[in-house]
Formats: sequence, C-alpha cells, structure tokens
Amino acid sequence: MKKPGVSSIQVIDRAANLLDAIAVSNEPLSLKILSAETQLHPSTAFRILASLTAHGLVERTDSGRYQLGVKLRKYASRVTAKVDLLHEAKPIMERLRAEIDETVNLSVREGDEVVYIERVIPNRMMRVDQLIGSRAPLHVTAVGKLFLANGGEKTCRDYARRTGLPRYTANTITDIVKLWSEVANSYQRGYALDNEELEQGVSCIGVPIRDNNGHIAAGLSISAPRPRRRDEWIPLIQQAGAEISNRLGYSITI
Repeated sequence: MKKPGVSSIQVIDRAANLLDAIAVSNEPLSLKILSAETQLHPSTAFRILASLTAHGLVERTDSGRYQLGVKLRKYASRVTAKVDLLHEAKPIMERLRAEIDETVNLSVREGDEVVYIERVIPNRMMRVDQLIGSRAPLHVTAVGKLFLANGGEKTCRDYARRTGLPRYTANTITDIVKLWSEVANSYQRGYALDNEELEQGVSCIGVPIRDNNGHIAAGLSISAPRPRRRDEWIPLIQQAGAEISNRLGYSITI
C-alpha cells in the first residue's frame, strides 16, 4: 500500500499492489482473486499483468493464473549477493583499517562507474572520505582499472570511446594506449593504483574481490593522502581481498 503523503504514479502503485498480492500467496493466483485483492477492475488488472508478464516480472501459468517471474528472482539473487558481500567484508575491512589507520572502501561496478557501497574510516580528522553511494569513472580509480582489465582490451577501448576518458587532474590517463597498458599491468600483478588521478593529493590501492564463480564481484581499496601511502600496505590489502573472496566461495592463495 502507498504511504500517506508520498507522491506516486498510479500505474506503478497498481503494479506494485499486484506484485505484493502475488508474492504473499504460496500458489499462483487467478485474475479474479488478484482483482479482488487489489480492488482493481479486472480489465485494468489484466492490462497491468500483461505488461508485467511481457517484462518478465510476472509469469502466467498454463491454467491462466499468475506468479512471480524469473526476472524478479534474478533481482532477488543480486540483492542477496550484495547483502552477503557487505556482511562478509565489513569485519575484514575493519581489521585492515586498524592495521593501516586509513580509509578502507568497498565498491562495485555499475555501468561505466564504480559505486562505493561501504567504508570504514580512521578515528582522526585528517583522512580521506569516500561517501557511501558516491560514484567515480572507471579509468580514474584503482578498482575501476581492475574492472576494465577484467573485460579485456576491446572492452577497455570501447569504454574509452564511449566516455572520452575525461580528465580530472593532471595525472588522469586520457590516452587509450597508456590506459590499457596500465590496467593490463594492474590485472597481472593483482592490484591497481590511483596516483592522484581522480583527486589531487589522494592516492588509492585497489584489489579485486571474486565470487564463487571467479568473477570480479567488487573491489577493495585503501584511500590515503599521497604522502602517507605505503607500499607495505599492498600485501595487507591483497590478503584482505583474498579473505573476502574466500568467504564468498572463491579459493585463492596469496
């Protein structure tokens, strides 16, 4: 049901109510029952259900009844995977933060950007803050370079053509040949660097996090003012990334 005082689009409200009615039932429901449950005219409910079926959100059985569609189950599995990732990563991130006393970030790829979905920060004023929900282009972040490398050279070149590799600082790599060389080397050595390419004075070290299928599901990174970044952090963050990957079902040895 729509919350009082919240503006809405009527057809979306009606579609949501139909999905809610289907979801609470253990069996597929008929149009008649769904119409009664949602107080919609049968013809209105039928049209909305037909559209939801066309998009894979609802399925119609051979007997003409309605149940949740495959696409919703795929969405649910993605949400579950993200919840599992956050649950498994947080304590390891906190331990890494305690070891290095710098900001530790967890990010995922969405399109041509990385999105920061979790962070742990040191308890002091002078620190680097990556806000949860903030985004950054792939080519200017350590984790983003690993995502680009994972797709191969053609995917990286397609990204470059699509985005134009915009410059953010004097250190931003805006040449595709140099970018591919950098991301390929990053992938081979198992970690990537951001040398003040997104923000002047800020440097990052990033490593991949793999799921049980071996795919890069996320990235773990350390953000610190450039003068404080230490090469001795690299094995620490690699070990942390490997531990999170192991918890997600991927076996890797550092």
